[in-house]
Amino acid sequence: MNPLYVFGGLTLGVAAGILSGIIGIGGGILLIPALMYAFGQSQLKAQGTSLAILLLPVGIFAVIPYYRDGQVDIRLAALVAAGFCIGGWFGGSWAQHLPAVVLRRGFATLLLIVAAKLFFTK
Repeated sequence: MNPLYVFGGLTLGVAAGILSGIIGIGGGILLIPALMYAFGQSQLKAQGTSLAILLLPVGIFAVIPYYRDGQVDIRLAALVAAGFCIGGWFGGSWAQHLPAVVLRRGFATLLLIVAAKLFFTK
């Protein structure tokens, strides 16, 4: 494996982990554009890779400090996670049949809406 590829991947992981841990955003918002532009992945491949990346670190390691501080609602997390499993399966299946431009524009629109809400909320 190319050393630059390894270094770039580890650097992206550390940066995304730090930002996700500090501000609580989903790593996908950071990872998907980085995977597309820095690693040349398609939107669909970046989405799949992002999900694989986030499986263990978000599922276990990132939540531990919040749990220790009493900042996790376990019951709500379990309910949302159950729904997320169902929705994730459907969403992942449907994404395989959407044109790349639809995925890219949908993701960009979501980012703009979230950014505007964060920017204009007091």
